[in-house]
Amino acid sequence: MSLIFYSLQNVAFAEKYGKEGLCPKCNLKLKQISQCEIVKVENFYFDYHVYLFKYKDDIRNKIIDFKFNDKPYLAKTFIKFLIKNEKICGFLKKYDIIIPVPMYAKKKSIRGYNQAELLAKHLAGEIGIIQYKNDILLKILDTKKQSTLNKKERSQNLIGAYKIQNAEIIQNKNIILVDDIFTTGSTANECSKMLKQAGANKICVLTIAKD
Repeated sequence: MSLIFYSLQNVAFAEKYGKEGLCPKCNLKLKQISQCEIVKVENFYFDYHVYLFKYKDDIRNKIIDFKFNDKPYLAKTFIKFLIKNEKICGFLKKYDIIIPVPMYAKKKSIRGYNQAELLAKHLAGEIGIIQYKNDILLKILDTKKQSTLNKKERSQNLIGAYKIQNAEIIQNKNIILVDDIFTTGSTANECSKMLKQAGANKICVLTIAKD
């Protein structure tokens, strides 16, 4: 095989999976490290936490690519891992509405997309019976990056950062709140507090990874 032909073959392969997802080898590697855990939580405003991976090694790199390196197509790849787990899907089908953790409008404009919205849309599309709503929970303050703060600072950083609109839609509803990473739980907890105070019933936080 000539070097030129081999190079062109590699380019075509990369372009195909760059648009559609991960190559089979990468998919297999992620499948081997996926966990898909359902955890009942206490001392938080949300009731359950579902996650697919531990935030380390290959999955950490993929999430960084997903968020910061303009690879929004990875949302579909991540959700496919979840959908293949019958236990997780059965659990999530008990919920009524899927809501993404919102981004501040200016930051979303700079990045070009909210990764949590992409995950939530794909999840709603795959399950089919749960409503997707991105007009309930809004972020109204441009807060500091959570990753730069300690646990106490993370909680304080988010006070007053979110607001609820169209609250009547979530009255007594069970909510899936979607984000990419769970570290201390501060973001998920603040969003869940707002949803609970607005009348939501049970809340399940769904993240791709847990740190």
